[in-house]
Amino acid sequence: MRNAKIDIRSIRVEEAKDYWALRLEALQRNPTAFGAAYEESVLLPIEEVEKRIGQDSSNYILGAFTTEGQLIGTVGFKREQSLKLKHKAFIWGVYVSEKFRGQGIAKQLMAEVIRRGKQLEGLKQVTLSVVTTNKAAVELYRKLGYETYGVERNALEYEGQGYDEEMMVYMYKE
Repeated sequence: MRNAKIDIRSIRVEEAKDYWALRLEALQRNPTAFGAAYEESVLLPIEEVEKRIGQDSSNYILGAFTTEGQLIGTVGFKREQSLKLKHKAFIWGVYVSEKFRGQGIAKQLMAEVIRRGKQLEGLKQVTLSVVTTNKAAVELYRKLGYETYGVERNALEYEGQGYDEEMMVYMYKE
């Protein structure tokens, strides 16, 4: 399936059920990779999920879709809105379904976020945090131009085990 045609586009509200199924899969299969917990998220009504799906250039969820229309990957993007912070945005919820990993899908998702960010007037940086044990993700982000600006020790706790998170930033060139 390598080099298969993948459609990268914003998830629409009417795709909320498919998105939420993939999000819950992510939280269940990789519980140490996300700040959200499956046990809490599974209780969220679909109407609330629909409200969270942003529909503009400053707040959206990108999806990676197969040619058959199956949602197999996601990344969320949110720009800060306040006057002193609107030069920044953050990425959250990066996930590619296990059987589709190793095909460059996360790279395509992240590259599209960077491309879209360049078109937002006044946006200067995009941040993210990643669990330090997720070496593949850290390596991908570095290859895309993200730089580490700090490590939060014990940022997440899961089943009594602490996990550090690396804070990374992509700076747009002037």
